[in-house]
Amino acid sequence: MTNKEEFPLKKVCIICAKGTIEDVFATLVMANGAVMEGIETRVFFTFFGLDAITKKQMNRLHTGTIGNPAMRMPGGLPFPSILGMLPGVEAGVSAMMKSQMEKLDIPGVKEFLEMIDAGGGEIYACKLAMDMFKLKKEDLWEGIKGVLTVGDFYALCGGLQTQIIFT
Repeated sequence: MTNKEEFPLKKVCIICAKGTIEDVFATLVMANGAVMEGIETRVFFTFFGLDAITKKQMNRLHTGTIGNPAMRMPGGLPFPSILGMLPGVEAGVSAMMKSQMEKLDIPGVKEFLEMIDAGGGEIYACKLAMDMFKLKKEDLWEGIKGVLTVGDFYALCGGLQTQIIFT
């Protein structure tokens, strides 16, 4: 008997607190994968992660070029972090990342959100972060189920067979 059969995961709650391409897409890929596996899925966007569900920002995500030790240049050489400070470098790296994602037919942010929602996943925004950034529910993607406190979100995540993932 596999671990999946012995201890089936019933629910996953994912918290996205960063707004870079790599962090947002990690959240979206994991959430969509969970929905596709039939796992009850809830996603909570907080702090800079709110960019992923804010209408004006969701298509303007960038790759973090400074302080990213895993960043590599074409050919596999380490990316010197200091280059990330130069004008246009972050935009160029972000464009390359988006181009690679398009070649792999990876959906965009809005399409991913729609797929998660259509599959029964629920997407929430953090009330504290919304207040800090002076955002209103109208500023967010239409499929948001609600604006919650972290306590309210954790209450939705309750249960013995729930996994909470923080990205």
